[in-house]
Amino acid sequence: MSKHTSQVDLKGKKRDSVVRDLDAHRMTAVEAAQSLGVTERQVWRLLAAFRQEGADAVVHGNRGRMPVQTLSPEIRQRIIELAQTKYGGFNQTHFAEKLRGVEKIMVSRPTVWRILLEAGIHSPQRHRRPKHRSRRERRPRAGMMLQVDGSDHDWLQGRGPQLTLLGAVDDATGEVVGALFRKEEDAHGYMLLLQRIVLERGIPLAIYADQHSIFIHTAGEKETIDEQLAGQRAPTQLGRLLDDLAIELITALSPQAKGRVERLWETFQDRLVNELRLAGICGRDEANQFLQTYLPTYNAQFARLPAERESAYRPLPAKLDLSVIFSFQYSRIVANDNTVRAGANVVQIPENAERSSYAKAKTLFCVGLDGSIVVLHNGRRVAYMPSKNPKADIRAEKR
Repeated sequence: MSKHTSQVDLKGKKRDSVVRDLDAHRMTAVEAAQSLGVTERQVWRLLAAFRQEGADAVVHGNRGRMPVQTLSPEIRQRIIELAQTKYGGFNQTHFAEKLRGVEKIMVSRPTVWRILLEAGIHSPQRHRRPKHRSRRERRPRAGMMLQVDGSDHDWLQGRGPQLTLLGAVDDATGEVVGALFRKEEDAHGYMLLLQRIVLERGIPLAIYADQHSIFIHTAGEKETIDEQLAGQRAPTQLGRLLDDLAIELITALSPQAKGRVERLWETFQDRLVNELRLAGICGRDEANQFLQTYLPTYNAQFARLPAERESAYRPLPAKLDLSVIFSFQYSRIVANDNTVRAGANVVQIPENAERSSYAKAKTLFCVGLDGSIVVLHNGRRVAYMPSKNPKADIRAEKR
């Protein structure tokens, strides 16, 4: 089964699961729309189609195709030029109105905001009174949303290196479903963390994270040549992984929005630090081993029951190739000697029954979390190289 087929299958199952929950009154229309990334009106249409035609009716027929409304690079550049010249100083709502009414460029305000943000152009700020904040209600079922974050802290109190703790908290229960000490907050660590959660519990519906460049591209990042030619940003490595697993990424606008995981760091920087000291932990490997016994004890004391007993975690499809899903992926062209390279890694593609040479063929170069490498051609494995150093964090490039 190809990567594209697996992705379509996962997203279809997620849509089916959410619509079934809506039909059974286990989820509101607002929650269903947020989980699927569609409007409430579209949710009601899906529900009506599901009740009339069954599960097949909720799989979108256009999935995997390029949206017809995708803007060309020329139009995107024209919008940026107008924002910097003719309409300089306009707020983005006003600018979007001028684009539609005067320039005859039919784009929405969110699209204008996204284009200008990626170009590093911000709307003129207006001073507003601080809003009254209130605590957001928990999601009703475990697995509906995980809050993830990293905490850079002197966890070993000078006995060892400075470490960053990556953690994931279930929004419904407050349970720490995964934690991992790393040298720094990195995509490799988040992939390892998510892999453990998926293997142990299943696939969550959504991830709630900050606007770190690991998850989304920041405004200051330059586009690659391929992105410039395509006219749109490619997802980050972690963003691609979440998309492959049909996990919704929700980004927080402030640390306070991720209140539960932020409060976890406050608790851990008090309790966990002392527990590590009492256990005499001085290194990262020891600290990660300690977490395996500490987290169950912590959760038994502090986690709570969800409002609804049924879990929202989705089971892994039997044919899903996790070694490819959880990897750093790069599009590469095969050289004339049937080798493919990414960074310092070079892999030889052997001759096989399908074809004798892959020279000039487009491939997907996948560097696994253990350092092993898989080369795919049209979704099929054509080469494999085991890890030379299983403990090393081997990546071909930054992203």
